[in-house]
Amino acid sequence: MGEQIEKLAQFIARTGWDDMPEAVHRRAKLVLLDTIGVTLAGAARPEVIGLRERLLAGAGRGATVLAAGLPQADIRTAALLNGIAARSVELCEGANGLQPSPHILPGVLAIAEQRGLGGRAMLGAFVLGYEVAGRLNRVYTQRAFSHPNGQLSLLGAAAAGARLHELDGAGISLAMRVATSMLMTPSYNNTVAGGTTLNLPAGLGAVAATLAPEMAAAGYAAQEDAIEEALGVMVGAGFAPAKLPDDMGRRWEIVENYFRFYACCNPIHAALDSLAETLAVLKPRPQEVARVEVQTFAFASVMRNPAPPNYFASKYSLPHAAAVRIAEDPAMTARSTPTIRPARVTLTLKDGRSATAAREASVRDMLKADPEPPVRAKFRELAAPHLTQAGMDAIEAAVDRCEEWQTMGELIEPLRLHARSSS
Repeated sequence: MGEQIEKLAQFIARTGWDDMPEAVHRRAKLVLLDTIGVTLAGAARPEVIGLRERLLAGAGRGATVLAAGLPQADIRTAALLNGIAARSVELCEGANGLQPSPHILPGVLAIAEQRGLGGRAMLGAFVLGYEVAGRLNRVYTQRAFSHPNGQLSLLGAAAAGARLHELDGAGISLAMRVATSMLMTPSYNNTVAGGTTLNLPAGLGAVAATLAPEMAAAGYAAQEDAIEEALGVMVGAGFAPAKLPDDMGRRWEIVENYFRFYACCNPIHAALDSLAETLAVLKPRPQEVARVEVQTFAFASVMRNPAPPNYFASKYSLPHAAAVRIAEDPAMTARSTPTIRPARVTLTLKDGRSATAAREASVRDMLKADPEPPVRAKFRELAAPHLTQAGMDAIEAAVDRCEEWQTMGELIEPLRLHARSSS
């Protein structure tokens, strides 16, 4: 295997929760709370309910599905269903184009629950899996129209699962190399077509966390350069790992994440923020609006279907989200990056008044405000149909002290005790 992959695997093997700074602890807990709320919301989607009913009919026991009734399943079924649910309402967190949490956290939770592990081990493994995904992303070139779901975050999930199994550095690197055979190349075209199958890779990433470490421990072999070949040739368009291990233990990927507060694709968030600014200036009634015009970078400009075919496609439609006319601005395209996603919005009223607002990225990304208050509010909004007020209080309190959990029962039991009967 490559020297850089080996160094990364060794870092994962020797690092634990107590080696991480307080800023990492705080952010990891916030990601956990956010993902619980998003998963509960996604579990109520009709297609997720239908899949759950079909799979649970033949499932075993050992881990909890975060859905109505908190049914038990074997760890791979639970991880799959929770991962899919966490991706299904387009509200999961992310980092530089990735969506690590729905790929990694469901598998880590399932393994920890089955093995009777505590919160410190669970959350430490989650942070380390996130670290793998983020670091790989910094040295990876994605293929055009390939959605990042099911790629780098899946390898991070495999590493996180291997860490929970207490594999050494060689074992963690082997688990990751085994997992390269599970990598996917889902098309971004699923988004505008309403292809809810795009949520499957997150579920299979969670499965990789539960499966790849077991295969590594059982003696399965993988080629030494499996990761380099997969990311550089097979799945990706380039992989330059020389800087992969730089600043390990000093810079942490999870503290550079973002939280999503619009239930739609991240590239159009700057346009929605700009529209909100123009609405605040003009304060129009709906019937007073003549038109809304958006100039943005190429990738966001194609999200223009005014009549999306289903709920999922609507998450990738600017006209649906904001009733706008869209055009590409080549200058914006030229300067766009995974973190620079510019948009300019002009709101014109029927009386001739207009207002224009422009942003290089969403307010969330530009201001870097403390995300904790809105994440806690978001959790309560998403959890309210599923948990009582006392339940939401209990889950927040439990997450705040999750490093003290002796088992995952300290999360599951409050969910069970305070579930709304209609959930």
